[in-house]
Amino acid sequence: MKGRTIFGELVPLGKVWRAGANEATIFETSKAIKVQGQELPAGKYSFFIIPNESTSTFIFNKQTGQWGTQYDQSQDALRVNVASGQTSTLTENLTYEIHPDGMEVKWEYGRAKVKIE
Repeated sequence: MKGRTIFGELVPLGKVWRAGANEATIFETSKAIKVQGQELPAGKYSFFIIPNESTSTFIFNKQTGQWGTQYDQSQDALRVNVASGQTSTLTENLTYEIHPDGMEVKWEYGRAKVKIE
């Protein structure tokens, strides 16, 4: 964080964010999965987030290798809304936690968790 305010300043609320630095973050699965109950085929995807205070959107995009948020929205394989909110614990570095029932993204005092089956 280096003394910066992340959500609402460095990462604007309501705007597509690459969920990492430089190139788009990659999400890859070797088999079809369900994300928030919706089917996502096996494959390699760019992963983006539209952060908001109470509900954020996780985006899995079929186009990979793009820089930042320069992507073709028509290539979105799946968009799901997930609960997001604040925690009392500071997370200094952007963190992806894989849990038996899904994935949680944390940074600063923000968090969002998606159900994956």
